Amino acid sequence: MKVEAFATLHAVIRTGSFAGAAAHMNLTPSAVSMQMKQLEQYLGLPLFDRSGPQVRPRVAAFDVAAAMREGLQRIDELRRRPTMAIEGTVRLGIIESLLPSLLPGTLSALQAAHGRLTVRPVRGRSASLIADVKAGQIDAAVVAMPAKGGSDRLRWWPLARRELMMIAPPDAPEASPTALLRRHDWIRYDRSTVTGAMAARHVLSLVPDKRGSLELDSAPAIIAMVSGGLGVSIIHLLDAALCQAYPVRELRLGRNAPTLELTLVTRKSADDDRALAVVREALADQLREAAQPPRPASRTRASR
Repeated sequence: MKVEAFATLHAVIRTGSFAGAAAHMNLTPSAVSMQMKQLEQYLGLPLFDRSGPQVRPRVAAFDVAAAMREGLQRIDELRRRPTMAIEGTVRLGIIESLLPSLLPGTLSALQAAHGRLTVRPVRGRSASLIADVKAGQIDAAVVAMPAKGGSDRLRWWPLARRELMMIAPPDAPEASPTALLRRHDWIRYDRSTVTGAMAARHVLSLVPDKRGSLELDSAPAIIAMVSGGLGVSIIHLLDAALCQAYPVRELRLGRNAPTLELTLVTRKSADDDRALAVVREALADQLREAAQPPRPASRTRASR
């Protein structure tokens, strides 16, 4: 039984639901449910009442959480001790669309906290990077979770979940994604990628005969094209700052919006690798920061 399951139990009790715990722990609700079932099997007692429309913690769940609380806090303190030297080299794959928003901040944070750790980035697409991890050519990779799920031969560490969004020119008057697609050219995200395939399926569910006018594999390039009035697109907006330089309209796609799941994939033999653990934490921190709206620039005395 992995210690993370006890941390997830704390999150379920703190948030009041599996869905809330999933958002807090960067997991899917199904992954939370699986962890809780495994924990019940490990302990040999039911932790939740599943008889009603909502799952409710039993007294035993609170007892287990209380018994583990101090130990989990102590373990977390030990893992984060600045005196613990992390060194070595990590060969890290990153899908190309994330390089500008993810790599600089992650490397800066790791250099500041772990100066003896070297990260060697490798760019590529999800499918090729996953194959490289499996073959041992790289140690880990930030990829989009495959639509049919990841291979159970590898370990998949959730980093972030983001709904794909429609972006349109700032002055486009149409109120809905369907109307925008009927009126404007469609700038495709590369259909050979996980994101592009999900976006294409959604577009064709709205306008079955729609054809793309351009196809690019760069989110910044697509945002710039849309901002310039050359069409509309469905992409991931993992870096909120991108739309500052190139303003666009952002529209949510509703209850059927495709969702991109970013994960760090590693080999199972590396579960206890401390270097990979600190890299994983730095990546998750950077993704959370990138998703925040940019702060307004402070005014200097000269600009007043």
